[in-house]
Amino acid sequence: MASPPNMLERRELGNTGLKLSCVGFGASPLGNVFGPISEDEALATVREAYRRGINFFDTSPYYGGTLSEKVLGKALKALGAPRQDYIVSTKCGRYIEGFDFSAERVTRSIDESLARLQLNYVDILQCHDIEFGSLDQVVNETIPALQKLKEAGKIRFIGVTWTFGFFTFVLGCHLALWTFCHHIATTSINDSTLEDLIPYLKSKGVGIIAASPLAMGLLTESGPPEWHPASPELKSACQAAAVHCKERGKNISKLSMQYSLSNKDISSVLVGMNAIRQVEENVAAAIELATAGKDGETLSEVEAILKPVKNQTWPSGIQQR
Repeated sequence: MASPPNMLERRELGNTGLKLSCVGFGASPLGNVFGPISEDEALATVREAYRRGINFFDTSPYYGGTLSEKVLGKALKALGAPRQDYIVSTKCGRYIEGFDFSAERVTRSIDESLARLQLNYVDILQCHDIEFGSLDQVVNETIPALQKLKEAGKIRFIGVTWTFGFFTFVLGCHLALWTFCHHIATTSINDSTLEDLIPYLKSKGVGIIAASPLAMGLLTESGPPEWHPASPELKSACQAAAVHCKERGKNISKLSMQYSLSNKDISSVLVGMNAIRQVEENVAAAIELATAGKDGETLSEVEAILKPVKNQTWPSGIQQR
């Protein structure tokens, strides 16, 4: 397959030299974590994403108990595209059986991931949700192990996903790459806490990747899953905002996606996709934003509805000593 036309804006990721499509392909749905998806449909979805200019694909051995990595690997191989034309990120430290940030486990983890992905290297390897481990171990054991993997050519850059409370502590490691994830949901209409930190992160050459602009389903017409950890007040406010958008003939998910994309300090906004229709909608939202701008009127109305719960979040991780 020939290289795709650059239909989406590409943004630099910190000081890495990587240029990511502003919309990133979140591959967790390929692991059946949001319902079953056939292999044919999965391959077609990845193919359509690549065709439309998405060059950044993110997965983890945790998603679907390694199934996401396996399916994504098969789909990328089926593209027949030059390896340098797409960017792959996977993770280590969190597995279906639990958390393990030991040097031995993360070293073994990358070899397992590369086999499933059918790749010789990944562009980014992230420590997955470090707030559930020992930060002392992450800094003094995990990161040095990943540096060795980088020197061995198995990974190009190192990243982490974390919650806000830990960023100053871990930045002392001087990571070559920093990816940022706030409880999986990042800068979104209901929670823009990240924006206050962006100047500092930029001053450190940190690259920022936003995940779940829909706040794990809060900012959708169908609403979040039952297990969502948000408070009843936050869920209710987001539901009211979704209803308001629908009554105006608007879609809150599209509005939320464009809100996150509009911040160009964020290199890529990861969205989980498991259908060609979702790829089409997400790419269309990005292109519309680039050509016509945000729907400022509706956005202001939604922000007013969410103002009482603005930046309200939920606990994540373990207590650090």
